[in-house]
Amino acid sequence: MPGARPSLKTGRAFVVAAAAGCLVGLVGGAFRWCLEHADRLRGSLVGTAAGLGVAGRLVPVALCAVGAAVACAIAQRVPHAAGSGIQHVEAVWRQESDQHSLWLVPAKFVGGVIAIGSGLVLGREGPLVHMGAAIGSLAGHRGRLDAEDARLVHTALGGAGLAAAFIAPLGGLLFVCEEVTRTIRPRLVLLTLVGTVAAVVCSLSVVAGAPVLPMPEVPDPPVWMLPVFLLFGVAAGALGAAYSALVVRTLEACDGLTRVPATVRAAAIGAVVGALMAVDPLLAGGGDPLSMRLLAGGGMTVVALGTYLAVRFVAGPLSYAAATPGGLFAPLLALGALWGTLAHALASPLLPGQAAGPAAFAAVGMAALFAGVVRAPLTGVVLVVEMTGTSVLLVPLLVACFAATVTADRLESEPIYDSLRRRMLERP
Repeated sequence: MPGARPSLKTGRAFVVAAAAGCLVGLVGGAFRWCLEHADRLRGSLVGTAAGLGVAGRLVPVALCAVGAAVACAIAQRVPHAAGSGIQHVEAVWRQESDQHSLWLVPAKFVGGVIAIGSGLVLGREGPLVHMGAAIGSLAGHRGRLDAEDARLVHTALGGAGLAAAFIAPLGGLLFVCEEVTRTIRPRLVLLTLVGTVAAVVCSLSVVAGAPVLPMPEVPDPPVWMLPVFLLFGVAAGALGAAYSALVVRTLEACDGLTRVPATVRAAAIGAVVGALMAVDPLLAGGGDPLSMRLLAGGGMTVVALGTYLAVRFVAGPLSYAAATPGGLFAPLLALGALWGTLAHALASPLLPGQAAGPAAFAAVGMAALFAGVVRAPLTGVVLVVEMTGTSVLLVPLLVACFAATVTADRLESEPIYDSLRRRMLERP
C-alpha cells in the first residue's frame, strides 16, 4: 500500500531510538557506577597516604599524574576521544565532521573512568553525551535508517547520554534543542524523549534513582529578592565569560608546547592537580561532593570559599587541557555553587533576615554560571531543578540565567562549545 512505507519508516526510527536509549542507559549507569567506586577508592587511598607523612603527599601526585597520562594515551588512539566530545556531536549534526568511530565508546569509557577517577577536575557528562551519540549513530546504521533519521537518532541519543549522567530526562531534551541543534523539530523532540526516558529508566537498574545533588527544602524567596538575583546573574555572566576565555587560552597555551609529547603534558597537569588533592581532596575531582556540601548549607568561611573558587577556577581549564576524556559541566556546576555561596556570604550583612539562604544562592549560582559559559539558560535551569529535586527556586533561576546569558553576550564571549568546535575543525 502507498501509505505503508512512511508509517514503517516512522515506527522503525522510534524503535531504534528506544533500543539505543536502553543501551545508553546501561552504559551510563555502568560509567557512573565505576566512577563512584573510583572516587571511593581514591578517597581511601589519599586518606591512608595522608597518615604517612611527607612521603604520603606524593601518592596523590603520582596517582593523578599516571592516571592523566594513561587516559591521554588512550584518547590519542581514537579520533575525537579527548575532551568533552560535545563539540564533536554538534559538528556531526551540522555535517561539519564525520560520524563516530566504533572504538569511541570503549575509549571514552575507559579513558574517562581513569581520568576522572584519578582526580582530574572533569565531569562525566561530556563522555556520556559523546558515547550516547556514538551508540545512536551505530544504531541508526544497523537499523537501516535513512540519512536524516540516522542524524536525528545520533543527536537524540547524545541527549540521552546527558540524561543518564544526571538522571535528568528533560535536561537531556532541552540540551539537544537549545544547545546542540538550536531548533525545535517535533520529530527530533519525540525521538529525544524516547531515548532520554529509556536511558534514565535503564540507568536506574545500575545506580540509585535519587536526585544527583539533593538539597533540603528551602523557602520560596520573596519577590523583592528578584532584583538581587538579577544582579547576581549579571556577575555570574561576567564570571562565565572569564571562565570560557580561560578554557580556550589554556588549550592554546598547551598547543604551543609542540616539543612536549601529549602524554607528558597530561602527566605534568595531573601532578599539579594531584598536589592540590594532597592539600584538600575537595580541590580536585568532578566536584559533586563539594556541590552537595554547599547545597546542604555546609558552613564555610569567606576565605575558604574564595580559595576553593580561585583554585578550581584554574584547575578546571587546566585539567581539560590534559587532552583526556572528560567534560566541563560537573566542575562548572561546583564552581557555580561556590560562587553563589560566596556571593551570599558577602551580601548577607546587607540582606534582611527573611532573605534567601546560602543553599538557594548555591543552586541559582550553578545554573547562572552554566548559562554564562554554555549559553543554554533553559537547559541550566531544568538541569538544576532535576538534579536538586526542588522547584521553588524556578523564578530566581530563570531571572539569574537570563541576566547571565545577556551579560556574557554583551561581553562578546563566545559560547564555549562554539569555541571548542571551531578549534576542533581548524586543527589538522
